[in-house]
Amino acid sequence: MERNSTIGYILILVLFAGFWYLNKDTAEQIEQEKTKKEQLAEETEAGDKNSVSSEFSELNTENESSTNTTLPEDSNKKVEQIFTLSNELLQLDFTNIGGVPKKVNLKDFHRYDSGDLILFEDNQMKFGYSIPLASGVVVNTLDKAFVVTSQTDSTIIFETNLGDSATMVQAYTMHAASYGIDYDVTFKNINTAVSPNNRFAELQWKAAIQGQEKTLKDERSVTTVYYHYDSDDDVDYLSETSDDDDKLEGGVKWISFKQKFFNQTLIHDTKFVETGAIISSTENEAYVKDLSAQVFIPLEGTTVVENMRFFFGPNHYPTLKNEDVELQKIVPLGWGIFGWVNKLIVIPIFNWLDDYFSNYGLIILLLTLIIKMALFFPMYKTYKSTAKMRLLKPELDEIKERTGDDMQKAQQEQMKLYKQAGVSPLGGCLPQLVQMPILFAMFRFFPSSIELRQEQLWWADDLSSYDSIYDLGFEIPFYGDHVSLFTLLMTAVTVLYTYMNSQNSGQMVGPMKTVMYLMPIMFLGFFNNYAAALSFYYFLSTCITIIQNYVIRKFVIDEDKLHKQIQASKKKKVNMKKTGLQKRLEDMAKKRGIDPYAGKAKSAPKGKNKK
Repeated sequence: MERNSTIGYILILVLFAGFWYLNKDTAEQIEQEKTKKEQLAEETEAGDKNSVSSEFSELNTENESSTNTTLPEDSNKKVEQIFTLSNELLQLDFTNIGGVPKKVNLKDFHRYDSGDLILFEDNQMKFGYSIPLASGVVVNTLDKAFVVTSQTDSTIIFETNLGDSATMVQAYTMHAASYGIDYDVTFKNINTAVSPNNRFAELQWKAAIQGQEKTLKDERSVTTVYYHYDSDDDVDYLSETSDDDDKLEGGVKWISFKQKFFNQTLIHDTKFVETGAIISSTENEAYVKDLSAQVFIPLEGTTVVENMRFFFGPNHYPTLKNEDVELQKIVPLGWGIFGWVNKLIVIPIFNWLDDYFSNYGLIILLLTLIIKMALFFPMYKTYKSTAKMRLLKPELDEIKERTGDDMQKAQQEQMKLYKQAGVSPLGGCLPQLVQMPILFAMFRFFPSSIELRQEQLWWADDLSSYDSIYDLGFEIPFYGDHVSLFTLLMTAVTVLYTYMNSQNSGQMVGPMKTVMYLMPIMFLGFFNNYAAALSFYYFLSTCITIIQNYVIRKFVIDEDKLHKQIQASKKKKVNMKKTGLQKRLEDMAKKRGIDPYAGKAKSAPKGKNKK
């Protein structure tokens, strides 16, 4: 492997180090109050705290409207009732206290401990409106008891009095085989009831995010609030610091509470028009994080209608893309060319293989083979360039010995030899750069692919997280508290590949050789805590590269024939013209009294150094 090829690998290492640093978990543990759960039962009188749970079919007959349409007056007595909507993918339990979802169960998924995957339950999600009335009273809808005025298999409508003849209606509609829930809120007769100095309803949405994955640290580093402006093509999010908040401009299309593999999203059919929405993220000892959003809704006119929808579901790229609101961009596939490689190449190939095979170890192997076949010609040129450099090594050594300390002359003769032999000094470097978008795309693809979540391969119980064959019981800085066998295998084959290249090329010597062997050791620390699928992919990719190089050397490239071609090319005359830059550098060196060819100060003529 010649020097330029080595430079390519060093560049990859530097970029990996920067990429890892920018994406590492920077959140620190912060102590905070533990009393996060407020109990609605505190508002009830002693003896009136009974909770009545009722299934949807028990409250009414199918497709009939409820006859209980009498809206409750303000009362300290609130008896909670639970209503359920369900389809093939999720089940939602609603409470009449606040008229909001109380529990969401994703049927096709499970927690890491094999329990039901519950996005939230009990009082972990609060979704209510604060409305200032002209009477001076501020109504919080989470304190109001709602009445079900209509219900079917797929819809439920809640209504309550706000005071001063104003009412509020919240309607939910569930669709078949969908993670989306239509949500329409209507304020009736609100124009005279609302305060004339503050004609806004403040929507307060808070969620204590439950842990669903293998480690809390892994989830906490990627759990945050995403948002998207209607006029923008991109999405944005809160940074990953432990405590943060941000004030948004008007025109927000949706706000999403994103976990590693799941999200809770509120989407407006048009947009939230008011400026001043606030989103925040705070660490919580009992949960992954506390996420919240405050949005202002103008209350102008006799009747105000806001058409929205919820999305409670997985961070699955095709599923989110079908929502047609750029929600798929919460999946971190990488920026720039790395993201495009994932979107246009990796994901389509992966999904195509997923349609035909159920074993994800086999799918990753086939994906690797397809990518290596596509990169065959760049790798072929790399090996051919390396082979030429190896054949030229005796002549390069002879030039170095003959020119001695005259570095500029040695460089000129080397470049002349390269040109005669038809060898590019960058031949080993450029193909490595061609592969970099694939390397970095995979670095983001595997850890964020929900398809790999809880999928087993040999000793790895979850390909989306790290594999461990031994838990250390203590943490080693920059390594972790466990031993990942896939990472060890990846490191071993990388060291073997480096050794084979050094033997074949004979170009790596001194500090350069040390750096090339140090790189796999550094990767050992980088990848020990990353997804097992990622280390498995790099392991397979390096193994296939070793096999490719062996096949090319033994059966594709005839080095005897290549040597004859080089010797024939050397007979051609080559006119090595100096570039303008070279001439300017030589002139500058001469003015400073330096021999531009030897790189040393010119010796004074004899007799002129004595007086």
